[in-house]
Amino acid sequence: MKKNLLVFFCLISVQVFFAQLRTIDGGFARGRGGLNQGRDSLPENEINVKLSGKTKYTDYKIISHKNDTTVVDTTLTIQKEYKFNFLRKDNFELLAFHNQGQTFNNLAYDFTNVSQFPDIGFRAKMFNYAGIEDVNYYHVPTPTSEILYRTGLEQGQVVDALFTTNFSKRFNLAIAYKGLRSLGKYRHSLASTGNFRVSFSYETPKGQYAIRGHVVNQDFFNQESGGLTETSLAAFLNDDPNFSTNRGRMDVILDNAENNLDAKRLYFEHSFKLLSSKDSVTQKDFSNLKLGHSFTRDSKFYRFNQGTATPDVFGNVNVSSGISNKTKYLLYDNQLFLDFNSKYVLGKFRVKTGVTSYTYGYENLQNNTVGITKNKLKGDAVSFGADWNGRIGNFHVNASGSLTPGSGRLSGNQFSGEAFYKKDSVFTVKGRLGISTKSPNFNFLLHQSSYDDYNWENNFSQIGTRSLGGVIDSKWGNASLDITNISNYAYFDENGQPKQFSGDVNYLKAKVSKEFTFGKFALDNTLMYQKVASGESVFRVPEFVTRNTFYYTDEWFKGKPLLVQIGATFKYFSEYKANAYNPLLAEFTLQNDTEIGYPTVDLFFNARVRRTRIYFKADNVSSFVLKKNYFSAPNYPYRDFVIRFGVVWNWFI
Repeated sequence: MKKNLLVFFCLISVQVFFAQLRTIDGGFARGRGGLNQGRDSLPENEINVKLSGKTKYTDYKIISHKNDTTVVDTTLTIQKEYKFNFLRKDNFELLAFHNQGQTFNNLAYDFTNVSQFPDIGFRAKMFNYAGIEDVNYYHVPTPTSEILYRTGLEQGQVVDALFTTNFSKRFNLAIAYKGLRSLGKYRHSLASTGNFRVSFSYETPKGQYAIRGHVVNQDFFNQESGGLTETSLAAFLNDDPNFSTNRGRMDVILDNAENNLDAKRLYFEHSFKLLSSKDSVTQKDFSNLKLGHSFTRDSKFYRFNQGTATPDVFGNVNVSSGISNKTKYLLYDNQLFLDFNSKYVLGKFRVKTGVTSYTYGYENLQNNTVGITKNKLKGDAVSFGADWNGRIGNFHVNASGSLTPGSGRLSGNQFSGEAFYKKDSVFTVKGRLGISTKSPNFNFLLHQSSYDDYNWENNFSQIGTRSLGGVIDSKWGNASLDITNISNYAYFDENGQPKQFSGDVNYLKAKVSKEFTFGKFALDNTLMYQKVASGESVFRVPEFVTRNTFYYTDEWFKGKPLLVQIGATFKYFSEYKANAYNPLLAEFTLQNDTEIGYPTVDLFFNARVRRTRIYFKADNVSSFVLKKNYFSAPNYPYRDFVIRFGVVWNWFI
């Protein structure tokens, strides 16, 4: 570690030295989290990039799965600070466990993008999972790379590296890997994850044929402690000096359990243009006719291993040796679509049909004493749907719908639509609607284990989700409101058993954010209010969540080679009966004994030298003065005070 620190500071010194000799302000801009992150508006006075020839910063493009295009971003903003975590996302609505690479508890829920089909489940392992929509494609005039490094807890670190290049104007290849290994402060809390991604895109010289796709290989491994024992929990709450400086001395409930999720996916989409606007004399009525096909092969494997069974934790067990349960899931999805533009639909229209098949379950029965005879679920379905993207001036409409008829586990329907009005960069007003009917995830329907209480075979009703919301984004502030109604809500009860709520869950979430600036100082505020009007016995969220960041931004040294950002972030959520974590299920379950809610204060010092962003952060400095009542879930303490650093570095060769 000392050698790593020496190398790090030497590199930073070299950057500062050369930046003073060659004063290039700003960098490639627009975006919120680096080369493969989200977007925001372009900060004023951030762009002053000198590039040779005809190359511009706007030529370095990032293309999302939905074909939204942004450009590479090397600016330093407060949104970058919020995203500097191993997820590389703003986790305002999440409550992290103490070690990075572990799971998150939910402070809020988002139902704006409900998946069309049920998934394997084991949702506590899915926060770091990269879905189809999370893989980006690129178009760059020169080879481009980005590396993120961040220290872990005790032993370990996070590295996220990306390299992309265009072999020609029409063919791009991107290779990326994010690896994490962190020991953690508490016993048996090692986290080790890996996300390997390869994406490509190509089109013929005249654009008649185009193809893009990706290969993703992911694994998420965690040692599972089960949380602190009653004695250790009391020592934590009382701030026992024998354990306050060495959390590894505290006893945990499990010392030989671990779970792992492996996932592999192959995806590609290709299309052939049957008719272009140049080919048709009736182009004003009907043009750009395109026939396409997409293919997805998605496999997931969940394992729970335990060296010695613990009946006092999970109940009766039918084996005397170790536990080794493995759940498999495999999905094939083929979709045909036809795209065209027409003045009669005011934009782009797509009709589509798909054939989907799945297999879920176990190689053989895990427990012969509980009366379950089925070890696999299989099925297939045909779906039909349409997408529409229309525009009239500054008014936009996007809609997507699909129907999967029948009575199988894949049957259901889905509709999502949004209409928004955008006035330059002044403001955007958006309304959105979502309607979905689908089966619960497969682990609600079938689960097998060597533990008797964790075996079930259910025929649950379909979950109906209806959401209505709106968003206002403006230079004066941002606000959003979402109202969601859920029928047949599926959950795990206090004993880890799958259940469905007989009534409706009605959930309201309102969020406002606004930044105030005072010269070189700024105060960034986000406040969220939530209310569960019905169904609060099974659906629980804190009523208030707030985050307030006060920070200072300035350029230091002669020639302004160094942009610094220094500040403090206050976060608070009101007390609520947060869900408990079950490591065998990799799911969160209801509990009625413990309320969690507390404030935290983090300090940070960030800097940018040319195209390098440097991050120093002191997590939870409030732990020195506040009570030791900060938890991520019952029996799982949140992290203590810790100092970490990291760097994000871009190269444009």
